[in-house]
Amino acid sequence: MTDGWDGILDDDEAILWQGRPDGALTFDTGNIFALIFGLFFAGFALFWMIMASQAGGVFWMFGLLHFFVGLAVAIGPTFYSAFRRRHTWYTLTNRRAFIATDMPIRGRSLGSYPITRSTSMSLQEGPLDTLWFASTAKRTKNGTRTVKIGFERIEQGRDVLRMMRDIQEGRATKEAAHE
Repeated sequence: MTDGWDGILDDDEAILWQGRPDGALTFDTGNIFALIFGLFFAGFALFWMIMASQAGGVFWMFGLLHFFVGLAVAIGPTFYSAFRRRHTWYTLTNRRAFIATDMPIRGRSLGSYPITRSTSMSLQEGPLDTLWFASTAKRTKNGTRTVKIGFERIEQGRDVLRMMRDIQEGRATKEAAHE
């Protein structure tokens, strides 16, 4: 299980768990605003194209860009989230959590998140669990917003949370990982 981890893991570090998120399309309640706005935008563009086409000529085609932008705003977050999860891998060691991604164009990235006594964790239970354990601030045009980081849509959420609690309490050692 440690193939490919040379130079990444510390000498006293061992892999406890590895997994992947579910890559299915899901509709998140946070996407409702984008869906409503995007459909309104696309609907207005469609109305404009219909009205412009009645004048004759090809002027109505200028509305196509706006129509497709509206559709992208409406359904883009749902598809991108599933696409991102399909290109993501999770690893938990006796010291850190890793989130690896391999996205087209962007390439590979590996995020490392130490698990300490002060690491705040929360489990969002469902048919597939999500375990949040870190956050980052993302800049927006109006300031910043906090983005949660964690193992999203995994089957073994309670088990992984228990392992992370063991890490916090010092019960997860390299020797214990090999038992």
